Amino acid sequence: MSAAKGAAGGGPTPPPVLRAAEVTKVYGGTQALKGVSLDIAAGRTMVLFGENGAGKSTLMKILSSVEAPSTGLVELDGRVVAFSNAREAADHGVSIIHQELSLCPNLSIQDNLFLGRERTRRGGVLLNRAEQGVLAHQVLGRLDEGLDPQALVSQLRLGQQQLVEIARALLQNARVLIMDEPTSALSAPEVEVLFQVIEDLKAEGVAIVYISHHLEEALLVADDVAVLRDGVMVATARAEDVDQAWIVRKMVGRDPGALFPKGERTLGAPALEIRNLSVADPATPGRLAVANLSTTVHAGEIVGIYGLMGSGRTELLESLIGRLPAAAGDARLHGEPLTGDIRRRIAAGLALVPEDRQRDGLVQTMSVGQNLSLASVTRFARRILLNRQAEKGAVTSMITDVTVKTASSVAPIGSLSGGNQQKVVIGKALMANPRVLLLDEPSRGVDVGAKADVFQLMAQQAERGLAVVFTTSEAEEAMNIPDRLLVLSRGRLVADLRHGEITRDRLMSLADGADTTEEAHHE
Repeated sequence: MSAAKGAAGGGPTPPPVLRAAEVTKVYGGTQALKGVSLDIAAGRTMVLFGENGAGKSTLMKILSSVEAPSTGLVELDGRVVAFSNAREAADHGVSIIHQELSLCPNLSIQDNLFLGRERTRRGGVLLNRAEQGVLAHQVLGRLDEGLDPQALVSQLRLGQQQLVEIARALLQNARVLIMDEPTSALSAPEVEVLFQVIEDLKAEGVAIVYISHHLEEALLVADDVAVLRDGVMVATARAEDVDQAWIVRKMVGRDPGALFPKGERTLGAPALEIRNLSVADPATPGRLAVANLSTTVHAGEIVGIYGLMGSGRTELLESLIGRLPAAAGDARLHGEPLTGDIRRRIAAGLALVPEDRQRDGLVQTMSVGQNLSLASVTRFARRILLNRQAEKGAVTSMITDVTVKTASSVAPIGSLSGGNQQKVVIGKALMANPRVLLLDEPSRGVDVGAKADVFQLMAQQAERGLAVVFTTSEAEEAMNIPDRLLVLSRGRLVADLRHGEITRDRLMSLADGADTTEEAHHE
């Protein structure tokens, strides 16, 4: 992946178009921001790094007027501004793309693009659908995705929905565009397109603020970098003067190599056996998302599955848990056929941590504790009543085990950072007492510190004797975390490799289908 930087990368930095000056933000007894200052220049990309809970999203909400600072100032073009809401800020050229999607799935792409900003005619009485259609085609064409503006958002995969969010922001003709984790659900080609759009916007003088947990990727598009830690701005620099190791040290105070758990594990008996499994692509009838895949995962083993978007990673795990039917082949769990619906497979000892934690992993109206016990609530049932004391004890123990940072088990799930929400989803799966744990992109959308916690959790479960299978699109994770790595390309298993047997270049070549010399092995 590459992103050529324009002239903005060198020379003197232009004056800031948007500026935070000594901004603080207090929520009750918690101080989320502590005197933060940040200058954002026109025609440049400022990448903001920090762990979950460091204050990144809070700062962005203040800059885009979603929230007001407790103290401090926000300046636009050198003048102090205090917009009443995000809509007013957008009208003055400051727009934000939030990490979590805010689309209406029952509406078309076009209707979502213009929701609240409809084009009208005849004095505002009627919708100007013709104008909206032309603009929708133009902005979607800019993102090079070939989406039909009339398609329902509910029919789109997650990455395409993310592009719709980006397109909606582009239609606002922003002078400052804030992007909070814009690539978390995008494929590599989609990221390339987005990066080109960013370069085009910079050439037009637009200031970009970019938040990402993908350090290497973010540095490709960065002109300036800033690091927040515990609500304090601990470092700012030009991108050409820093590297990933510098960023990690500033973020978490330790070297990158310390983020990956070390140690050899003793493998037990076969826990999950997959034989000649094929899974139809739910979005494209007649196409196989997974084709004739066979492998065995042992108790105490961590197996990674690496592949690009469309490789069949998610479809494989969703077939194993019973969400998608198998077109051919079968699987066994500790020697017993893996059959039945999702509930039956969970009862048999299989659990899945889904890729999209907001849609599939959490219930936003429930508390932290209620989400944790959701998949295992029958354990605490006494006829028609719940043993609340037993449930509370199990929840409290799991909060400790998976190191969820929360005020209490009754706190709203939405009060947690993304990394802690992910730990809740993992904890929910573990409370079902699985023997095989499946995790689909478990580090998606979480910072490097939270990733290290997730990896450590996986290692601890493997040491307890669980078989752990996880998917990833991150090369560093693929090369450092698993005992064994399966590489998928277009639904086929193209390599089965032991830890340390692969380089980054070889991994990318295999996943892209360019390397056909490697045969799947290590059954």
